[in-house]
Amino acid sequence: MAIEAAVARAPYACDPGHSRGRRHSEPVSPTRSAFRRDCDRIIHSTAFRRLAHKTQVFVFHEGDHFRTRLTHTLEVTQVARSLARALGLDEDLAEALALAHDLGHPPFGHAGERALDRCLEGLGGFDHNAQSLRVVTTLERRYPAFDGLNLSWETLEGLVKHNGPLILRDGTPTGRYRARGVPQAIRAYVEGEGAGLPDLELWSFASAEAQLAALADDIAYDAHDIDDGLRAGLFALEDLAEVPLVGDALRDIRRQYPTLDPGRLAHELMRRLITRMIEDVTAETAGRLRVLAPSSADDVRHADQAVGAFSQAMADADRAIKGFLYPRMYRHERVMRIMGDAERVVGDLFTRYREQPEELPADWAQSGEGEAARRIADFIAGMTDRYALVEHARLFETTPNCVNAGPGMRAAPGAVL
Repeated sequence: MAIEAAVARAPYACDPGHSRGRRHSEPVSPTRSAFRRDCDRIIHSTAFRRLAHKTQVFVFHEGDHFRTRLTHTLEVTQVARSLARALGLDEDLAEALALAHDLGHPPFGHAGERALDRCLEGLGGFDHNAQSLRVVTTLERRYPAFDGLNLSWETLEGLVKHNGPLILRDGTPTGRYRARGVPQAIRAYVEGEGAGLPDLELWSFASAEAQLAALADDIAYDAHDIDDGLRAGLFALEDLAEVPLVGDALRDIRRQYPTLDPGRLAHELMRRLITRMIEDVTAETAGRLRVLAPSSADDVRHADQAVGAFSQAMADADRAIKGFLYPRMYRHERVMRIMGDAERVVGDLFTRYREQPEELPADWAQSGEGEAARRIADFIAGMTDRYALVEHARLFETTPNCVNAGPGMRAAPGAVL
């Protein structure tokens, strides 16, 4: 029987025994590493539980077979641990980052995020990555001595910078934040709320564990969005024939199993896509690490480029998969109609709470005028899809029918299940 060989801990792995610490000092756990403790705190948080009833692409009424934020998070976690294990990195830190990466998503996925961002225009906007930081540092209230989860510096750093540096050395925003600047929630933490911890160094890369957790998110998205799109009947297996990587995998499966039924064929396709992408990231990252030859986690952070990456060929395939999904799934007319209704629900709730703050629960209404809008956004962002719709029905005479997708949005007759 083949048994997976253990990979020695790499010198550039983050060491939980030498963490840069937590904002609030706590005794060291006698049974768990610092990063294992972070995982456990995230899993037991209120925000994590709510992921079970938050949308990925489809609204919750559309069927039990589609992914939620929670199932997506668990899939990302599995891939992140696999990558970390293969490269001798800290699996618990990779897991913590995967578990926490979507905690800041509002109801209705990116539709809810767009609506809240419009509501907070001129007030710092809304960014789900920044909201994840706000959740784990401020909004979770479980412990008697502090707000938030009091996670380690390495987990906070990876949560903020898993997609790369946010600023240049001179403080100029870069990447996705070039146009609008670093999100307000991250600025607030760096400029004062994070007192007691070392600077998050927004100009540097995150740890290798964080970089791989971000790639795990991409891998999981590509595979499960194809799977969910097939289940919803938005496209068929035949439509994937010319998509790079996907089409090749389909042809290989059909040659090997010419009589395989569509359901098993789709599952085997997802399995092979995930496997190939994990193997590609492992090989490309290992090659970059050999060239860089880092002797510490800080050497990875201060490198000139990311060490975690797809090969060029796989990066091209990843773009092609997303290019296929964008018009056929994310911008499909049925999805767009539902998401438009969802944006209206979120916008209506925000406006009503601003105009009538007494409609908020008492513990959410108690805030100064300057922070009232942010508190309302925090409250809405914490809602599940179902609760947002119930609240809208309570406050308004009519609620958009965004839970009724029509027959085509449920598993269509003959669709892969």
